[in-house]
Amino acid sequence: MAQGFTGVQKAAILVMQIGRERAAPLLRALREQEVAEIMAEVARLQNLDAEEIATVLNEFKETFVARAHVAQGGYDTARELLEASFGPQKADEILDNLGVTMVAAPFEFLRRADTRQVLSYLQDEHPQTIALVLAHMNADAAAMVLSALPEEQQREVALRIAKMDRTSPEVIEQVEAILERKLSTVIQQSDFAQAGGLETLVDILNSSDRATERLILEGLESQDAELADEVRNRMFVFEDITNLDDRAVQLVLRSVDAKELAVALKGVDQKVRDKVMKNMSERAAANLAEEIQLLGPVKLKTVEEAQNAIVRVIRTLEEAGQIDMARGGDELVV
Repeated sequence: MAQGFTGVQKAAILVMQIGRERAAPLLRALREQEVAEIMAEVARLQNLDAEEIATVLNEFKETFVARAHVAQGGYDTARELLEASFGPQKADEILDNLGVTMVAAPFEFLRRADTRQVLSYLQDEHPQTIALVLAHMNADAAAMVLSALPEEQQREVALRIAKMDRTSPEVIEQVEAILERKLSTVIQQSDFAQAGGLETLVDILNSSDRATERLILEGLESQDAELADEVRNRMFVFEDITNLDDRAVQLVLRSVDAKELAVALKGVDQKVRDKVMKNMSERAAANLAEEIQLLGPVKLKTVEEAQNAIVRVIRTLEEAGQIDMARGGDELVV
């Protein structure tokens, strides 16, 4: 596993390879001492050959893939997928390096449980219990359960999912014990488990039908307008403009300020710029490219504010029925 390099040195090599724009948000997520140690190694590391760099990057890729597999499917699923990709010996090496042991994730059996059985058990439970269980289910299954609950219950559960942070192992064990009797499945939990939060609710809403989505957002709005606005912001981010059809993009472009658009496009992925510019005349696209170039360095906060302003325009157009952003559960009429 990238023999000869310390963990800090590997992190420094990764930071150097991913570039300044990608490294900046990564470093902001670390403690000051960690950043200082990594940047010290960045300054020290010189004359690395291509093979050394490739070894570190390959280890990062393998570790990233392994963590994703463990998080999504548990130990057994992760091992099967890693064996298929790298072979049995390498799979063991990667999992050992991660310190991953054969411990099931909280509520892992829910991945295999019938959604109707889960609904039958949950519908008469306290909203906090329902929120805890849904937060550990995959988004599609959780959306099905949530949409089948009574309207008032949907709002209450959605609010609790959004505000959920960490749940103690004792509480999880109590809920799992009941599910064990109901669904004949046993899961042990040995550490604190993080689930719920805004991202979980956003995933569930993105997998829900429009009626459920609208109902829950209206309920959140009445109880916590700021939280409802944050959920909406995360449901459609500026980069998602690539998922809009050309007609919708053209409508958006007619509704936004050209200078604000130039700021919003500063530093975004090329495919986002391409999506925007292909829906403009050649002259307008050339002017926009020149405007972006003339801006020079722009504060990240300024870029994000411009992007959020354009997202608000997109949301306004959708609410007016002028554009459509497809969601899970939408049906098409031919």
